[in-house]
Amino acid sequence: MLTASSRGKIGASNFFWPQPASHVLLGRKKMRASPIRIPTVSNDSDWDSCFHLSQQTNIPAHQQIDDLYHTGGSGESEEDATSKEEEEKIIDRMSLPKDKLAQSQKKTAVLIKEKMNTQANQELIRCVILSRIIFGEEHWKCAQALANLAYGYLTLRGLPAQAKKHAESARSTLLTWKVNTTSNKEKKEIVETLIVLYYTLGVAWLLQNHGREAYFSLQKAERSMKELKELDKGGICGLQVSEKDLTVALGRASLAIQRLNLALAYFEKATDNIIAAKGEKTSDLISLYQEIAQIEQLRRNHQQAIQYLQQAYSICVSVFTEVSPRTAEASALLAKAYAMSGDAQHRDAVELYFIKSITAYQATLGSENSETLTTIEEFCQWLVQNGEKQEAYKLLKATVKSQAISRGDCSEEVAQTFYNMGRICFAKGELRKAIQLLKKCLMIQVFVYGSEHIKSRETKQLITLLQRSSVVSKEENSIQDSQQ
Repeated sequence: MLTASSRGKIGASNFFWPQPASHVLLGRKKMRASPIRIPTVSNDSDWDSCFHLSQQTNIPAHQQIDDLYHTGGSGESEEDATSKEEEEKIIDRMSLPKDKLAQSQKKTAVLIKEKMNTQANQELIRCVILSRIIFGEEHWKCAQALANLAYGYLTLRGLPAQAKKHAESARSTLLTWKVNTTSNKEKKEIVETLIVLYYTLGVAWLLQNHGREAYFSLQKAERSMKELKELDKGGICGLQVSEKDLTVALGRASLAIQRLNLALAYFEKATDNIIAAKGEKTSDLISLYQEIAQIEQLRRNHQQAIQYLQQAYSICVSVFTEVSPRTAEASALLAKAYAMSGDAQHRDAVELYFIKSITAYQATLGSENSETLTTIEEFCQWLVQNGEKQEAYKLLKATVKSQAISRGDCSEEVAQTFYNMGRICFAKGELRKAIQLLKKCLMIQVFVYGSEHIKSRETKQLITLLQRSSVVSKEENSIQDSQQ
């Protein structure tokens, strides 16, 4: 993780490297990340309502079809119908859900293309229901529909808990599927389903911070990908989960379990494939270069990390222009990489790229945006650690109003700013001003956390210490005056 330490050196305690965001892209996060609430399957009203019908037990498929698609009867009793007529009726009944399934699959593809993610996910639910009706719950086709739904929950809705639940259900169905498949086409479809469900499981585990489980699941997806290549004689295309997606996910899972060399190998493989397919200036390389830089930082290879981040920054400027949120993010990461090196010659570069980042954020997202404020806070930390206390104080003071607008007057961010300003004043020997600022901080902390919270107690103790120092200082000055 990229941080700046005190007195011109940069340590690992103050700056945080970006963590994975949106289809597992790693982006820069705030200095202190809040826990993310992951919805559970029980909260999914779409799934509950759509599956109410399909969860009926011991109902023959043709009876479920009658319930779903009633076409009206001729008045004939069951006794009057011949067995042949019954078979024809069942075939007729089956043709309707098969048509509906094909329509839902086509509609899903259109909705995904139009980025109508919620509606696309609902269609995937319908595909599962229709697959259960047509093939039965224990058929591999039903597992395929469940795997696609799980992948949809992951990539369209960003809900790893639901994704994991349905992927596990698909896996259970495939494990109990005992019918021998003689068709090469069926074998390939089953292997493709295995790739989708294990990839979905792996990424879902990764998003829930279970690196070990993620790595094992993604390894299974990798083995299935190799098997598919053998079935297709080396050529695979048009897969829902691309080889690049799987390689990147394996790199991130390896990084999560601290297998740095393995993670680096996966990321380098992914970058080579992307460059071969799209060239050296594609935006797909940005996050990969940033993640490789993270690995190099962990390996203490600061210069290599800077080089990768410079490449990412260059692509951002080329693709998104210099004044854009993506370029602002890349600039901030580059500033922290220079800071992490601890080289005094890089001080100008640190300041330059921090200012570029803040300027770009202010121009595109506004002064009150959380990304803007977070970058200013990080820059102020570096300034304080490098003896630029007055400049840091001015910047922090200017952000208080923006923080109050963005986050509220009584927010933990505003409290932290007052705390930082108080510490700066204390370091400058301005005790009275420091006490005033820390009292404002304490008032907000008590409101937000309560008086017994560790942060409130620590601030109160610091105020008491400063007040005693102030009294002692006054007494010493009084004694000195009397002696004169």
